[in-house]
Amino acid sequence: MQIILLEKVANLGTLGDIVKVKDGYARNFLIPQGKAKRATDANLKAFEARRADLEKQQAEILAGAQARAEKLVDFAVTISQKAGVDGRLFGSVTNHDIAEAISAAGVPVVKMEVRLPEGPFKAIGEYDVVIALHHDVTANVKVTVVGA
Repeated sequence: MQIILLEKVANLGTLGDIVKVKDGYARNFLIPQGKAKRATDANLKAFEARRADLEKQQAEILAGAQARAEKLVDFAVTISQKAGVDGRLFGSVTNHDIAEAISAAGVPVVKMEVRLPEGPFKAIGEYDVVIALHHDVTANVKVTVVGA
């Protein structure tokens, strides 16, 4: 299916690109999320009429993400969790826990933005965590997990 992207989508394209994707991906994700429209003549004309507004909106979103990233420079957060004598946690520290701790410290972050490629933390220690605020904006945060 041919679609017009209404915003930047990772590994697919940027605003205004006309790309071919699988029907299910377009119907079930991109179109309902408002990230794309079908590439028909009517939608192409409507998109060109709204292009400046969409670019302005995307620029505002990017500026907001950059402002949040500046607040996260050299940011460190400590999370206390029950642990055994050997340093292993009873449970784990997930992206949800990290997002809550950062948000409580004053910078709003949702759990989707916290990237843990190796999975949740299961031991006491210091970890570097990547916060993906936008496709083009990431911030590094130091998370210290201590035993309670």
